[in-house]
Amino acid sequence: MGSHEQTLPGAPYSRLASPHNPPLRVIVVGAGLGGCAAALALHHHGHEVVAVLEKIRQFRRLGDSLGLGENAYKLLARWGCNIKEIQEIGNQAPTMKIRRWHDGKVLAEQPLMDMAGYIGHRGDYHDTFLKWVRERNIPIRMGCEVTSYDDSDPAPSLTLASGETLTADVIVASDGIKSLARPLVLGARDDPVSSGYACFRAYFEPSEEMRADPRRNAFLGGDSVNFWIGPDMHVVQNTLRGGKEFNWILTHKDDGDVPESWFQPGDMDEVRRLVADIDPAIREAIQSTEQCLDWKICYRKPLPTWVSPRSHRIVLLGDSCHAHLPTSAQGASQATESAGVLAVCLSMVGRDEVRIATRAYEKLRFPRIRVSQTHGEDLRDRWHNVLKNVDENVEIDPEMVKIKNRPLYAFDAEQDAKDRWSEVSARVRNEIANGKIEPLCD
Repeated sequence: MGSHEQTLPGAPYSRLASPHNPPLRVIVVGAGLGGCAAALALHHHGHEVVAVLEKIRQFRRLGDSLGLGENAYKLLARWGCNIKEIQEIGNQAPTMKIRRWHDGKVLAEQPLMDMAGYIGHRGDYHDTFLKWVRERNIPIRMGCEVTSYDDSDPAPSLTLASGETLTADVIVASDGIKSLARPLVLGARDDPVSSGYACFRAYFEPSEEMRADPRRNAFLGGDSVNFWIGPDMHVVQNTLRGGKEFNWILTHKDDGDVPESWFQPGDMDEVRRLVADIDPAIREAIQSTEQCLDWKICYRKPLPTWVSPRSHRIVLLGDSCHAHLPTSAQGASQATESAGVLAVCLSMVGRDEVRIATRAYEKLRFPRIRVSQTHGEDLRDRWHNVLKNVDENVEIDPEMVKIKNRPLYAFDAEQDAKDRWSEVSARVRNEIANGKIEPLCD
């Protein structure tokens, strides 16, 4: 494939020429981090991103801390993004400390990069991703709620609440775990199941009073990341922008039946009860917080397919098919990887073989995603169990509590797709010829 130069602010950018004439037309549903990553990847590989559709009318600085790993950086840089812009947003602390719940004793210290790359505010990362999409003149259409899909081959379509119908060669649904495309792809509704855990979360700018209070300012001197682990609970603390922003997240056992929402108000009295015996160095900072959010962590079983059954041209990406636990610290990074793999696969086939590309995409991604997801489950379980029934004088092996994401970073998702293309695409062709697509899992 050839390429042509396109200059973007901050760096020259080499976009690949389309392998198709005309280019494949793609609609991306959802303008979150996954949707933006999909738009960037598809554009880089020469496909025409007709529009990125977002149902809300205006973005707000939502959420709190989020990490992006080196596995995502290498792809974003390849797509012409100036990754210094997001590295500067992130936490600049060189290391993170994993501490014992009740007294703050450091059980392990490791490079911050071992967890999630740079940890920053989700809203700041999102703003940067949106800017990159706009720099490429990819239309982002706000206030566009999808109300239905038509899984027709070779031209799937979607209808908006306004009544407008849009058609494309491929539709990428990257609009989260409640995506309307999920039941279409699955052929049934899948309801969330409680994971048995929930997170209380708070993100705020410390007041001058807090800065001056020695009971609350232990972690305000500069960027820092700390974890306190205890039986069935852990706390994450981030201090960003040199102490100008403060974030804590308390993960705890919870079987409450509250809908999945980032906006459910939290009960600070319950928070104060849960952290009554935590390390005093962080206790007052948490207990004096005025308000927080309560996020019930719901579990969804791995999906047997990410691709629509009739046309094979409506595809799930990101949280709509592979949501991660917070302890994985890989949700956004894995969505970025999926974006790159989908774009590569679409470039490997002719216009009339899109189904080969989409089915190869899900087969290439599923095993990798399961490794990443289980890393988060493993870490949570290790943190919540390692100190149970253990005398405080017993030394804990640091390896028992360390975050083990570093092996995930060496992976190049696009190169892996190219390396394995012949084998995986042959398997897909055989399945389609036999009229039976093998499910990704039982």
